[in-house]
Amino acid sequence: MDLPDWISPRFRLTEGGVTQDAAALAGRAGRLATEYRQAGGGGVDGSSVAGLAAALLAAREAGVPLRLRRSGAAPALADMPSGFSLLLETSGTTGTPKLVRHDPSRLLGRIPRTAAPDAVWLLSYDPCGFAGLQVLLTAMAGGGRLVAAPGADAAALAALAAAEGCTHASGTPSFWRGLLLSGARPPLKAITIGGEAVDEALLDRLAESFPAARLRHIYASTEAGALFAVADGRAGFPASWLESGIEGVGLRIGDGVLEVRSPRRALSPETDAEGWLVTGDLVEVVGDRVLFRGRNDGVVNVGGVKVVPEQVEALLLSVAGVGDAAVAAVPSPITGQLLTARIVPVPNMSEEILRDRLRDALSTLPPAARPRRIELVERLPLAPSGKKIRMEGAA
Repeated sequence: MDLPDWISPRFRLTEGGVTQDAAALAGRAGRLATEYRQAGGGGVDGSSVAGLAAALLAAREAGVPLRLRRSGAAPALADMPSGFSLLLETSGTTGTPKLVRHDPSRLLGRIPRTAAPDAVWLLSYDPCGFAGLQVLLTAMAGGGRLVAAPGADAAALAALAAAEGCTHASGTPSFWRGLLLSGARPPLKAITIGGEAVDEALLDRLAESFPAARLRHIYASTEAGALFAVADGRAGFPASWLESGIEGVGLRIGDGVLEVRSPRRALSPETDAEGWLVTGDLVEVVGDRVLFRGRNDGVVNVGGVKVVPEQVEALLLSVAGVGDAAVAAVPSPITGQLLTARIVPVPNMSEEILRDRLRDALSTLPPAARPRRIELVERLPLAPSGKKIRMEGAA
C-alpha cells in the first residue's frame, strides 16, 4: 500500500533490537487493512509500537475507525463513527477512563512536516495514549528513527536512550527526574516535557544537564488535543496569553480552573455552547505567569481544610537533595484524610540532613498540608502514561 503524505518514507522504528522501515510497516498494514475493512473498524494495544504503526496505516487505508486500547475499561461510544478516526482513552487517573474520538487531521495540527531524518526519538509514553501517539506521529512525519521499549521503566529507557544515541525525547516530569537520577546522559538536542505540572527546579536541572538541548514543555490532553508549547525556560505560561490566545487556542480561567477553546480538540468532549472545555487544572496568576497548581478533582479534605497534594509536592521538589517526590492522601479515622509523602533522594544524600531540610520546608505550610509520614524510597512507581501513581492505603 502507498504511504499517506503525513508519513515520510524515511521513517524507521527500532523495537526489541529490530529496526523496520516505513515500507515494511506499510506491507504489514496492507494485509491488516482487509481485515479492518471487513470488520468495519479495528483495535490495537500498545504492546507493540510496530503493530500500532501498522494499525494506523491499515485503518487509514480501509477508511474505518481505530480504537487504541489502554485499559479496556473505557466504554464504547454510543454511536460508532464511520470513516477514518482514532478512538483514544483518557488516562483514568481520577476515575474510569473515557473514550474520545479524534480527527487525524486535528492530531496532526501541531506536528511539523519538515524533514528531520537524523532525529532519533525515544518513546517514553504509553504508545496508545495521546502523548505517545503524538511522539509516534512526529517521528513518522519527520522521517527520523523512533526507539521504543513498551513497558520499560525510566531507568531502562534512560539506558536505552544513551545506547541508541537518542537526540530527541519527550516525557513527563516524573520520567525526566528518573532519567536524571539514573545518571544516563544521551546526546539530546531536543527535550519535551508534558503530562504533569512542570516546576522551575526541573527545568533548571535539565538545562544544566543538557546545555545543548532545546527545552520546552507542552500543554495537551486527550480531550483538548495539543494546545501550546512554552520554550522560555520558565514554569507555567505567559499571563498575556489569557488575552491574546496562542496558536489558535483561547485560554481563560473560571473559578481557578483553566478553560480552553481549541481547534485541535477531540470531536467528542463536553464543551459549552461556545466551545470552551473545562480542563480540571487548577491555575493561579502570579506576576506575569499563569502557574499550574494541581487538579481540581485531586483536592482533598484534611480535617475540614482543603489541600492540593501537588502544591505540597512542588514544595518538596524544591528542597535541595530531593530527586523526586510524590504526595498522596490516605484515609484517616480522625481527620477523614491525611497526607503522606515518598521521597527519592539524590545519590549520596545524607538521610539525616535531608530529613532536617524537609522538616524546615514543611514547617512553612499549614498543619493540614504537612505529610504525617515521609518515606525515603529508591524510585517512584509510574503508570504506563509516565505519570506518578498516587496509591491510597490505610493511614
